[in-house]
Amino acid sequence: MVWETSPPLVMATTVFRLFRALLPLAMLWVSKLIIDGVVAWNTRGRGNLNGIWKLVALELALAIASDVLGRANTLCDSLLGDRFTNRVSVLLMEHASRLDLASFEDPVFYDKLDRARRQTTGRMGLLAALLNIGQDMVTLASLSTGLILFSPWLMVLLAAAVIPSFLGETHFTSLAYSVLYRRTPERRKLDYLRLLGASAQSAKEVKIFGLGKYLSKHYDEVSAEIFKENKAIAMRRALMGSALSVVSTGGYYGAYAVVLARTLAGAVSIGSFTFLTGAFNRSRAYIEKILSGFNDISEQAVFLKDLFEFFAMQPTIGAAPNALPRAAADPARIRIPQRGIRLCRQQSHGSPKH
Repeated sequence: MVWETSPPLVMATTVFRLFRALLPLAMLWVSKLIIDGVVAWNTRGRGNLNGIWKLVALELALAIASDVLGRANTLCDSLLGDRFTNRVSVLLMEHASRLDLASFEDPVFYDKLDRARRQTTGRMGLLAALLNIGQDMVTLASLSTGLILFSPWLMVLLAAAVIPSFLGETHFTSLAYSVLYRRTPERRKLDYLRLLGASAQSAKEVKIFGLGKYLSKHYDEVSAEIFKENKAIAMRRALMGSALSVVSTGGYYGAYAVVLARTLAGAVSIGSFTFLTGAFNRSRAYIEKILSGFNDISEQAVFLKDLFEFFAMQPTIGAAPNALPRAAADPARIRIPQRGIRLCRQQSHGSPKH
């Protein structure tokens, strides 16, 4: 659906992300060369001073390119998101117009319709999350090359330290969705109470019958029930996440200690130490980001199911196989006869109705 919305924008944001994914490795490697050159110049008094400044200029150019590509990605995502939201909203309206009239009297149908409406504005993030994961995986693969050449077990240690956190987040994401799905009728009730309590259409009746306190109290009671359940899940999620983050941090610093020991023993240069520690730090961040992205995708996919369940609904009443085609309405050809206009004028002036 996103591809059909705008193929050029999808291609542009994909290409921009691919180029930007390779920049972190290039910047780290240039930084390593700069540090090694500075150390050689200060300790041995020899080296290519002009080459050092050229490397600094190259690192600056890479940083600028990264910023420009990031802003280009943001622009493409924003334009694509607006177009996608408008397109899905149109599809939703067109599909709703084809369903049976009896469906609009069914609370279950309205639950599905309400959940589908909410997905028209928030599900564009699914494509961005997929593209971001692809970009981060390319970056992680490039950074991992140097780490694997140094010691393959370091990447294994980093990955193993982050996986428990990912599993915990996935578990609590499914719990949060189950609460949202089960509480759909209550959320629709809250929307209705909010509309009754603060709108021009119902203001007169609310004031005449003194319903303000009743509506606000009922709203507070229903919202408190939802808040209580969400609070319990949020607190459990925070406690579990804190415990698992300790495991992740311990794994990272274990790998960091190995590289530091090799550097102190003289097996690794200062520039290589900077490169490896930077690669460790960024690899850990990218692993967490990728796993978090998968978690976000699983959450988005669960919610996206509501939209496609609504599109899967079909009317039970349809035209017969050999039915005559229905005449299409053409607003430009609708005409009001002069007699009808005279009758309307007579009625507006108090004349007897015909």
